[in-house]
Amino acid sequence: VQLVESGGGLVQAGGSLRLSCAASGSTFNTNAMGWYRQAPGKQRELVAAISGGGANTRFADSVKGRFTISRDNAKNAMYLQMNNLKPEDTAVYYCNAGLVVTPAATIPGDYWGQGTQVTVSS
Repeated sequence: VQLVESGGGLVQAGGSLRLSCAASGSTFNTNAMGWYRQAPGKQRELVAAISGGGANTRFADSVKGRFTISRDNAKNAMYLQMNNLKPEDTAVYYCNAGLVVTPAATIPGDYWGQGTQVTVSS
């Protein structure tokens, strides 16, 4: 699976961005996928995850109510709609495929995109 992110950029606090992840590979619609982010000096963290069919989602507490994750299996694409952005959302955002989601944890899969920078100014 190859993953390519797009849609990052510079936005003012309170603004919105929509990230896209284009995926290749015949098993796309059977894989759980997600978005992670990594800010300077911090560990990579899960932002949101979505099941293979799109029915189930999971969000980090810090983005609940502001971010929405979706996917279009016909287009081999996944999206992250980010609203009411805050300066603390500034990070490189990565697309990930093959996640394992359990009630207790979300374990990233082996496939990563190259990342897209999101910068939120105050």
